[in-house]
Amino acid sequence: MRDRVPVLVAAGGETWEAPALRALAEASVVVLKRCVDLTDLLASASAGTVGVVLVSGELAGLDADAVMQLLRVDVRCVAVGGDAEALGRLGVVEVHPVDDPAGLPDAVRRAVRQDLVLDPEPGPESRLEVRADRGRTVVVHGPAGAPGRTLLATGLAAEHARRGAPTVLVDADPHGGAVAQHLVVLDEVSGLLAAARLVNAGGLDARSFARCRREVTPGLEVLTGLPRPDRWVEARPGVLDAVLERASEVGDVVVDTGFSLEDDADLGRGLVRNQLTLDAVAAADHVVAVGSAEPVGLARLARTLVDLRDLAPVPVTVVVNRMRDSLGWSRRDILGMVEGYVRPAGVVFVPDDRAAADRALVAGRSVVEAGASPLASAVAELHEAVLGGAGQPVKRSSAGRGRWRCRRP
Repeated sequence: MRDRVPVLVAAGGETWEAPALRALAEASVVVLKRCVDLTDLLASASAGTVGVVLVSGELAGLDADAVMQLLRVDVRCVAVGGDAEALGRLGVVEVHPVDDPAGLPDAVRRAVRQDLVLDPEPGPESRLEVRADRGRTVVVHGPAGAPGRTLLATGLAAEHARRGAPTVLVDADPHGGAVAQHLVVLDEVSGLLAAARLVNAGGLDARSFARCRREVTPGLEVLTGLPRPDRWVEARPGVLDAVLERASEVGDVVVDTGFSLEDDADLGRGLVRNQLTLDAVAAADHVVAVGSAEPVGLARLARTLVDLRDLAPVPVTVVVNRMRDSLGWSRRDILGMVEGYVRPAGVVFVPDDRAAADRALVAGRSVVEAGASPLASAVAELHEAVLGGAGQPVKRSSAGRGRWRCRRP
C-alpha cells in the first residue's frame, strides 16, 4: 500500500470540498486535480495516474456508463453523499457521508485495498498445466426460479475431474455467483474479478491466471464469481472471452451462468448486465439447459430453449431437474414438449433427490463427492451425454465470439 495515494476530485461545487481537501492533504492523499465536471474527470482518469476518484454523489451525469469507463482504466469511485443504494448499483465502491470530511482519507484507502487485485495473493499452487490441445467449454444455463444450475454445474465439473480429466469450473453468474458457497471455497478475492483486472491491464497470462484459480479436488479448479451482485459492472465486455481462452488451455471448462439472456443493448442501455451470460453461451461448445419439472419451470424452460435455438449454434442437452411421479406426467410427455421447441443433443431427467442435494450443500461438496445417490447417478448420466465422448470443440474464429444475440420470436 502506497503511503501517498493520488486521487482526482469532482465535487460539483459542494460545500464539503474545502474541508475534504484539507483532510486529504493532512493524510498524504495527493489530489492531482480538481475536475470541473464529469467529462473533465473521465478525461483526466484515462491517463492512468490515479487509482481512486472522489466525486459528489449528486454529480451531473454520474451513471453506470461513467463508472464503467473508470473501472476499465482501473480507477475506483468513492462518492460523497447521495443515494447509497443507487450509487452502489452503479458500481461506486463506497458512499461516504457528507458530514464526515475527516474520514475521507480512510475511505479512499479502503477503496484501494478492496479492489487493487491486479496480482492476486498466491493460493494453493495450481496443478493444472498448459496443454497442447484446447479443452471443451460446456455452459450450464437455465431460466429464473433456481432450477438447479449451480448444483448441476458443480456436479458435472466434479464428475469430469473424478474421471481424470483436468477441469476448470468458472462462476460467471452476473447476479451473484454461488459456486464458492456450494464448494466452501473461502477466498477474500473473487477469482473472476481478479482475472478481469488482469485482462484490463493486458496481463492475463498462464501464470497469473493460475493464481486466480483455487483447487477444490485433484484435477478440479474453480474461478470464483462475483462476491456481490453489484460488482457486475467490473466485468466489462470481452473479459469472459479472455478468461475462457486461458481456462481452455489447461483443461475442459464448465461455466455456471446467470438466468437471463436478455440483451439490454436492444433497449438502448450502454451497459449490459447479462453480458457475462451472453458471452458464455456464445463461447460454448455445448450448452446444458436446465429446467425444473413443475409447470412453471417447464414453461420457463420452453422460452429459454427458443432463445438458445437462435443464440447458440451448438449442441444443447436439456436437463429436466427435480423429476417426480407426483407431477402426473411421463418422461415421454416432457420429451415431446422439449422437441417441440428444439432438437436437443439429449434429454436427461434428474430425480428430485432432496436428501442427496441437502447432504452435499451442508457438507460444502459436490453431489458426486457426497456419496452414491440417485442424484449422483443422474449427474454421471449427464456427464456421459455431454463430456463422456471424445468430441472436439467447435472451431470458431475469435471475431465471432460474443456477437450472437437473442432474436425474440
